[in-house]
Amino acid sequence: MDGWIDGLILQIQSKPQLFFMARSHCRFLSSQIQMGLSWKLVKEPKMGQEEGAKEDRNPLEFSKCRALHQVSEVISSLISLSYLIKAFAVKWQLIRNKLEELNSGLIAAENCDTSQNPSLSALIPLILVTVNECHDLARRCVDLSYSGKLLMQSDLDVIAAKIDTHLRKLSRIYTAGILSQGFAIVVSRPGANACAEDMRFYMRDLFTRMKIGDTEMKKQALVNLHEVVVDDERYLKIVAFEVDDLVNLLVNFLDSSTVEIQEGAVKVVSVISGFDSYKGVLIRAGIIGHLISVLEIGSELAKESSARSLQKLTSNSDNAWSVSAHGGVTALLKICANGDSRGELIGSACAVLRNLSGVEEMKRFMIEENAISTFIKLARSKDESVQVNSIDFLQNITYGDESVKQLIIKEGGIRALVRILDPKSTLSSKTREIALRAIENLFFSSMSSINIVMNYGFLDHLLFFLRMGDVSIQELALKVSFRLSGISEETKRAMGDAGFMPEFVRLMDSKSFEVREMAAEALSGMVSVTKNRRRFVQDDRSVGFLLQLLDQKESNSGNRKFLLNILMSLTSSNSGRKKIASSGYLKNIEKLAEAEVSDAKRLVRKLSSNRFRIMLSGIWHS
Repeated sequence: MDGWIDGLILQIQSKPQLFFMARSHCRFLSSQIQMGLSWKLVKEPKMGQEEGAKEDRNPLEFSKCRALHQVSEVISSLISLSYLIKAFAVKWQLIRNKLEELNSGLIAAENCDTSQNPSLSALIPLILVTVNECHDLARRCVDLSYSGKLLMQSDLDVIAAKIDTHLRKLSRIYTAGILSQGFAIVVSRPGANACAEDMRFYMRDLFTRMKIGDTEMKKQALVNLHEVVVDDERYLKIVAFEVDDLVNLLVNFLDSSTVEIQEGAVKVVSVISGFDSYKGVLIRAGIIGHLISVLEIGSELAKESSARSLQKLTSNSDNAWSVSAHGGVTALLKICANGDSRGELIGSACAVLRNLSGVEEMKRFMIEENAISTFIKLARSKDESVQVNSIDFLQNITYGDESVKQLIIKEGGIRALVRILDPKSTLSSKTREIALRAIENLFFSSMSSINIVMNYGFLDHLLFFLRMGDVSIQELALKVSFRLSGISEETKRAMGDAGFMPEFVRLMDSKSFEVREMAAEALSGMVSVTKNRRRFVQDDRSVGFLLQLLDQKESNSGNRKFLLNILMSLTSSNSGRKKIASSGYLKNIEKLAEAEVSDAKRLVRKLSSNRFRIMLSGIWHS
């Protein structure tokens, strides 16, 4: 042995890159020596050992656990050595993964009471024999001292099959219940700056616990798994691509009869499904059918996580047909129609159906299943998340389909949406904004639907938010008012009667150029209607304020065109002409005319011709 070590030292001196190989050989040799001592203790207990049996763990049992630890060290050494192998890289990657899984299982059992399961004690020497054979193959691959590639490939396939056999036996042993939370050694979670290898080791340990641990260990492992995938995205890649069968195990847990295991697994799946890079892994594992099964028979919390997962997996109508094939549409509609479910579950179910409604065939099926009536009822819910998702669904399913709009009107959709805008309600501005946008998108395309909207008091609510709403909803109210004012003379008259014109005048002095311009343009259109013009001229304050705005130069130059158009409309009435002509701001209009502002020149001509007619009228009556 001394000669072998001397030769190894000479190789290290000539080739420093062989350090890791040398370290692996030494660790392997050390482990082998200790293993021999451990097994000797197992076979030949010392005198007086019977007295030690009264302690918590007798020397025989201690020796078995020591042997288990040494086998784990040998495997760790072999794994380290395998990273130096350049030949047969794919096969060694496969073997390394199996060794890591086997090692995780042995480490988890190091503190177990193996006397209760002699099968584990019998398996340890068999594993050691296989590891010895594998180590010999690894050494020959590192040294390139094998006799032929085909023979080595065959030997590697054989050793991989042997490790698989050990894994299956270990799994059956643990299924019997030997691995429990009380005996297992806990592997600490790596720190924030941990290397990838430490992270993989931790994940394989969790996988082992989920696969072969008892119920309590499975539950705790799922809790730990959820924590790491939420806190650090790097673990998601390990779950999806680097730990074989972990995703499949999670999928199988969705069918668990243990509520906590099912809930823990679906929470992890919900996190994974939020990343496009990993959705395909879940789909290939057959996740859709299992998630829908959870929707049908799972606990309330499991259903919520399942619905959130499906919402992410069906974005942009992806996987829609798979959901439909497993009866998902019916299950989701049933949840939405069931008033007993919690708001979070109903809201997520609404969101999934919204995603699916982009597929024409599913949209028609939903309509046939009375979805429109169901979602209009949900729009009246006291839960705002349910309201928001139901409104989004109604907008999606109605897109480009006039017949569905008419069905919504028939089922009372307009009234339900207008009620959300009631200032007396305690709803948030966000929910009101969504309802306001929905009303505009769904019902501003025809006068018949607009009339129904206005008949439910929509203009009063809109004016309220234009006057007193938060900044975001006030701006939205202005945009909706602006659009409504340009639809027809009928809407302009209705808005004039409701009191919109003074609010437009007020907003024309806003700091925002966009707000000033929209308000000025809307008012310009409204005063083109005779009834509104007469009402406006009677408001001395509003007329005077417009003339003051025209006197301002830089701050309101953007809406000068609309100001002049409004004043031009006011000259259509005698009282309007008189108020403009008698104001102290006429000179400003004349200055604009002298500056070749065409609208100002037209306004001056209109006012001048009126003064000439007054002069002639005075001469005629003198």
